[in-house]
Amino acid sequence: MSGRRFGANDTVDFVVVGSGAAGGVMARELSQAGFEVLVLEQGPRFTAADFKHDELDHWFNNALLNSPETSPQTFRRSAADPAERVRNFPSLWYARMVGGSSNHFTANYWRFHEVDFSERSLLGEIAGTSFADWPIDYAELEPYYTKVEWEVGVSGLAGASPFDPPRSKPYPMPPLPVKSSGVLLERGARKLGMHPFPAPMAIASVPYRGRPACAHCGFCIGFGCEMSAKSSTLYTMLPEAEATGRCEVRSESYVFRVATNDRGRVTGVSYFDRERREHFQKARAVVLCANGAESARLLLMSANAKFPDGLANSSGLVGRNLMFNTYAEVNAIFEHELNEYKSVQVTRIVHDFYDSDPKRGFYGGGGFDSRIGPNPIVWSMFAPPPERAWGAEFKALLEAMPRAMIVATHGTSLPLETNRVDLDPDLKDAWGLPAMRVTYRDHPDDLATARFLQDRGVEVMQAAGAQQVWKGPVAEAPGSPHLLGTCRMGNDPKTSVVDRYHRTHDIPNLFVCDGSSFVTSGRGQPTMTIQALAFRAGEHIAGFARRREI
Repeated sequence: MSGRRFGANDTVDFVVVGSGAAGGVMARELSQAGFEVLVLEQGPRFTAADFKHDELDHWFNNALLNSPETSPQTFRRSAADPAERVRNFPSLWYARMVGGSSNHFTANYWRFHEVDFSERSLLGEIAGTSFADWPIDYAELEPYYTKVEWEVGVSGLAGASPFDPPRSKPYPMPPLPVKSSGVLLERGARKLGMHPFPAPMAIASVPYRGRPACAHCGFCIGFGCEMSAKSSTLYTMLPEAEATGRCEVRSESYVFRVATNDRGRVTGVSYFDRERREHFQKARAVVLCANGAESARLLLMSANAKFPDGLANSSGLVGRNLMFNTYAEVNAIFEHELNEYKSVQVTRIVHDFYDSDPKRGFYGGGGFDSRIGPNPIVWSMFAPPPERAWGAEFKALLEAMPRAMIVATHGTSLPLETNRVDLDPDLKDAWGLPAMRVTYRDHPDDLATARFLQDRGVEVMQAAGAQQVWKGPVAEAPGSPHLLGTCRMGNDPKTSVVDRYHRTHDIPNLFVCDGSSFVTSGRGQPTMTIQALAFRAGEHIAGFARRREI
């Protein structure tokens, strides 16, 4: 690590709250543009050597995640229901560490398609929802998608999918080697007239920009990469930001308030250090990249006499329109060993059902891929259907695990104002701050989309020759790692929180850029778009600062 170390009385140009997919990009872009940047991250900083292949610790002790003990949450289906404390595993889950969830993500890196930005105009109103167009389109974001692929590092094959939107450059690395699950998905899909293609992944398939290629250890989803092949901001954006000599990444610094002055402008942030001592950091501007739950919570916790409903909340939409993306699984067992526990999760994807089709009778679309899913312990606990979860049937499924794979489906999630993150009136976290209260109910079209995609996955596995196929449950989501829409982007201050450049409508030197900015959910893989938005926002915010418009 290198870079600047700011003193207690320094006023930095920018405080960036959060160091994940968006925060890491923002730190690099602003520091390379010549500005002093302090990144405050609530979790610790690990090195590649700190990451372990410990299933129990990662999946049951929340090794890299926000802990429900120290950072509790409550959950309810509607405002009329009592909010119950979430135990064991958080409802809204994300990595609490330098690099954020870009450390433990699957690294599936789809671009959004052109339709994702303008579906409201194409399809019209959907009753009971806040369905809307984005204030930007795909063409405006395309150069920044390309920048993600080349600067962060994405492996893939341009032109392999007939459904892909236009692109200005090919991928910088070839796709990762196909796995057994990819071969079988491709076999079944082609028999049914579908168009599978190599998965774009934020994992190095060859040595890239000083990082080694993937070693195919099999521990991607839920784990940090001890090879540094996964393109986390821990290995990519943050070291480049620090190398400018103008950026400091300060770990174990838990921001709990954004301060404003009498003119309604941000003056800095208050945070707790590792020993839970309180500090104040002065800043000329603040950029929240804390994720789609924590950014909204921080704005609400920062309420004051001038902003009694929370910062940037004149619309009343801070925390609202929470979207998760739909997800469903198909389990399949084949005659021969697949050994899916090796290598990356995903090597082939199908996007034939990406667009919404009125003939289906409901809104929604998405894609599906093939993978191992969780590691063996989690698979043995959650893959078997209830009637096969004990005795001889259960033993047979455990023994069949080397011959097993899943099809994972990823779909749209409609924005509803009633789905939200706000502050629990009673429960506090370990620092005495209000816990997050989650209110969430899937729209019926979301569940219909999940079932539709799941049925297509069953058909593909049967066409591929699976001996056994069964569906995982499709039910209302209890939570998600995809936290979208809670500070939505828009041109109208009455119906959005930030403008098309991620500046809050209410406070000119406060910006929000992460999954919370999303207007619609996309089809289930948001991180690529989060980073494209961050590259675009960083460029514009630097321009505002140079022109003294902040």
